[in-house]
Amino acid sequence: MSDMKRWLGRVALVTGASVGIGNATARALVQQGMQVVGCARDVDKIRETAAELQQTGAAGRLYPVKCDLTVEAEIRAMFDNIESEHGGVDVCINNAGMAVKAPLLTGSFEAFRTMTDVNILAPTLCTQLAVQQMRKRGVDDGHIITLNSMSGHRIAGVAFYAMTKFAITAMTEGLRRELREMKSHIRATCISPGVVETEFATRMNKDDPQKGQDLYASMECLQAKDIADSVLYILGAPPHVEINDILMRPTEQTM
Repeated sequence: MSDMKRWLGRVALVTGASVGIGNATARALVQQGMQVVGCARDVDKIRETAAELQQTGAAGRLYPVKCDLTVEAEIRAMFDNIESEHGGVDVCINNAGMAVKAPLLTGSFEAFRTMTDVNILAPTLCTQLAVQQMRKRGVDDGHIITLNSMSGHRIAGVAFYAMTKFAITAMTEGLRRELREMKSHIRATCISPGVVETEFATRMNKDDPQKGQDLYASMECLQAKDIADSVLYILGAPPHVEINDILMRPTEQTM
């Protein structure tokens, strides 16, 4: 990843950085020498990761920030803090996402609202504020990367979750077009993985965690590091190359 050298010392935001894909991505970027702001509602695990990275002599640094992405004021305060402490964002990784087992005909309005807030509104606002900070500082090579899903391209499982991920597919393309209209070279990408062995499935099946464990045991799943490696590949692409989406599944996954 020699092309990652241009990101040395620059600032990245990773949402949902406490566990899973977000944590692996934050680690990878810090190891590449970036200054990474990692946010989550529970920052204790991010603090542990930050301390571990410092102890192992990583080239960059991880800064834990507590933020509830369902609260607009907290998102805005986080970006204000990033601007005052670090100058502004160069890379925004919209990683945080969640699913609730809420069928369209019987699911609760609260479940639908929470998935909308976390999966659509939060990455949209983070993207808007990140681009504003980039343009304010004259950063024309920034990057917005949003974690999508194979469910953003086909329906499988929870339909409302898929609806939120189809929205990310639309958001990424809409963002790309708006940036081109602005004559900006800021790039827009989403990553659409299939089954990744994280806490996602067990959290979604919190009433029966065994279902999540059974899913992960049914195949050789993608790992969080596989997605983090994809982030490095995207960021390491030459400036004239914009990777708009990466669709990736475990080789053994059928859907």
